[in-house]
Amino acid sequence: MAYKTDYARVRGLGSAHEGVGHWWTQRLTSIALIVLTPLFVIPFGRALGNGHEALVATYSSWGHGFVAAAFLLVGAVHLMHGLQVVIEDYVPNHSLRTALLVANTLFGWTLGAAGVLGVATLLFSA
Repeated sequence: MAYKTDYARVRGLGSAHEGVGHWWTQRLTSIALIVLTPLFVIPFGRALGNGHEALVATYSSWGHGFVAAAFLLVGAVHLMHGLQVVIEDYVPNHSLRTALLVANTLFGWTLGAAGVLGVATLLFSA
């Protein structure tokens, strides 16, 4: 049993040494999504029923393209961190938990990269 001061216990951030940073990332991505969601959904909803040309015309501007890319990337990071917490809390088998965490990380970054690449394709095609 180790004897630590209160300060040492707080600085240690728990057994994984990453708890506070993960908590802050989840909260900051939540706040960013509160701002980015209406900025993404309103132009997307206006262009949705008008065909492919309207969608390309909407996202060929830098403002809408940047907001869409930021929304998709921040959403992917937020999803990845949220699923990580669920996997860590509810999967009891250590090897399965490790495999799911690796798959979650790969899926999250692939989803974010595919979204940014898709928006960049729309942005630079017009």
